[in-house]
Amino acid sequence: MPVDERALDLLHATPMTRIDVDHVRFSIALAFASGVSGGLFSDAHDRATFGPSTFEPSAFVDDLFVQSFVSHCFKVKLGDGEAALSTRHLVKLISKPPSERATVDFRRAIVTELVESATLRDDLHALYASLVKFRALLEGATGVGKWDANRRQLDLLVIVSDLVNRMSAFAGARSGLSRLAAFAERVKASEGFKSLSDLLEYDEHLATLTLKVKVGADGQIRGFQVLSIEENAANPFVNSAPRRWLSKIELFARGYRFGDGEVMARLIDAVFDGLQDEVVWFVPLLSDLEFYLGALGFREMARAANLEVCLPELVAASAPRKLTRLFNPLLLAHGQKPVPCDLEGDRHDTTVLLTGPNSGGKTRLLQSLGLAQLLAQAGLFVPAKQASLALAPGLVVSLIQDTKADAVEGRLGMELVRIRALFERLPPGAMVILDELCSGTNPSEGEEIFELVIRMLARLEPQAIITTHFLAFAARLEQERKIEELRFLQVALGPNQEPTYQFEPGVARTSLAGQAAARLGVTGEQLMGLIARNIAAAKT
Repeated sequence: MPVDERALDLLHATPMTRIDVDHVRFSIALAFASGVSGGLFSDAHDRATFGPSTFEPSAFVDDLFVQSFVSHCFKVKLGDGEAALSTRHLVKLISKPPSERATVDFRRAIVTELVESATLRDDLHALYASLVKFRALLEGATGVGKWDANRRQLDLLVIVSDLVNRMSAFAGARSGLSRLAAFAERVKASEGFKSLSDLLEYDEHLATLTLKVKVGADGQIRGFQVLSIEENAANPFVNSAPRRWLSKIELFARGYRFGDGEVMARLIDAVFDGLQDEVVWFVPLLSDLEFYLGALGFREMARAANLEVCLPELVAASAPRKLTRLFNPLLLAHGQKPVPCDLEGDRHDTTVLLTGPNSGGKTRLLQSLGLAQLLAQAGLFVPAKQASLALAPGLVVSLIQDTKADAVEGRLGMELVRIRALFERLPPGAMVILDELCSGTNPSEGEEIFELVIRMLARLEPQAIITTHFLAFAARLEQERKIEELRFLQVALGPNQEPTYQFEPGVARTSLAGQAAARLGVTGEQLMGLIARNIAAAKT
């Protein structure tokens, strides 16, 4: 992707051209002329590219429900409702976090400054609202193409001027937001913007009228008298009345017949032509603002539920892992109250075996950790009050999968294919999240394969977290301590042996299958009751 110092890019430490500039410029020109663009913004966002990334979205995006997370947690208020964000683009952006640490830090600096300054947040939101108006008017989404063409185009130019002026408000920003002010300064110095200012002044202030108004005792206007008319002669677009008539006579003599509206149309086209190279950057800017404002919306959503998010401390893989009040944002997104938990580990580059009963929160924890890692690498808030995380060169997530009716292999075969796929796309140091490894086969064979996977993983020094119901197997590994990089975590239970959705070191001693059976009505007594009922029903 080409580096371009003139590009208005709020996502990368070194500005880059992420759109097809020629295609977008042509689309904008057509939309400006016709009022119908066919969705040029969404088309440009779908075609957009990003800086280098070592993440492969297919390895985690479905299992972590990234689409659902973005759709439900990235919210931007607009008027009395919410803005319709470019969700597909945001999912692609978050799922391809930058491999360059400088870009991660660049984004974190912007997020930090927005958190610290309410003024900058308000300015960014106002800039976004103007961009949304520009998109709606340009694309004709509200039927504006039926209006007077000149008036619509002048209104678009008014918004262009407003956008540039709003960008100037970021002159004092310390982060990458200062690029907005630098862009505005460059545009304002151009001949195209000077012509725009003159044209808008001509449209708004063609002449000054001095009126004498008669007002009755009841406060109603009884009449008025024009005392004088003073044209704004300083504006280059304004000609004297005789000169305007002379121009029309000259054009008529040369075979041209222009009305006042046609002359204005020519002026508008000339001004817009001088601005097209700058207006093209409004398209990627819209999605850049949604990236940051959506993240702020996630922060507000969490705070409304008495939860907190943070920018994590980024540490080395050999440093301790720590997450305080980690929560699952997918639960929050669907109206459920997450139960935060605290996690600590002596280092990141280990393999953690997670054990505990069903419905104890293991899978939810895996999702929370995966999303936290993804968001941290994207330079955004993670769902925790405090966090120390190590960046990874990749993320592979494989949650439990159901056997499909058309599957060629049985459950064991599918599990072996799953393991093979894991190692095919697993770079050294990557984060690995596996749910119920080898659960699809008998324990004796499954444990053998399980131990093989753990030993092979150790060669790649990953950040691995794996759940298992092979409790005796996990207890043996904990006791033997033959695999140095292996750690153990279990679901913490309350006084009545109920899951607390907290986690502590060690291996679970029971899966609480009996309690789960009682809760779901599958004890011997409960089943006998069902049998007796069915027999009685059959005799009647």
